[in-house]
Amino acid sequence: MITLTEKAAQHVTRYLARRGKGVGLRVGVKTTGCSGLAYKLEYADEIAAEDNVFESNGVKVIVDPKSLPYIDGTELDYAREGLNEGFRFNNPNVKDECGCGESFRV
Repeated sequence: MITLTEKAAQHVTRYLARRGKGVGLRVGVKTTGCSGLAYKLEYADEIAAEDNVFESNGVKVIVDPKSLPYIDGTELDYAREGLNEGFRFNNPNVKDECGCGESFRV
């Protein structure tokens, strides 16, 4: 299961409303970086039959079956720090991260 904090859910809901379409947030992983895996996020317009769908704070979170073992149990937050803002992943499966924080290993 993937969960969104209230702040993350509010950000997704506002963006989908401005965008005028979309069924939720697609969360997954891709192979890249020095540690092997990186997160990928995109706003989803459709849900495939094989997708896992979770509802968190009123937002549908869509995860493909290949990504789920790497991110199951993850909490997604949205934070602002100074001039930077963005999604933050709290993934209990992460064993190691690269120095720049762009990729991880489970």
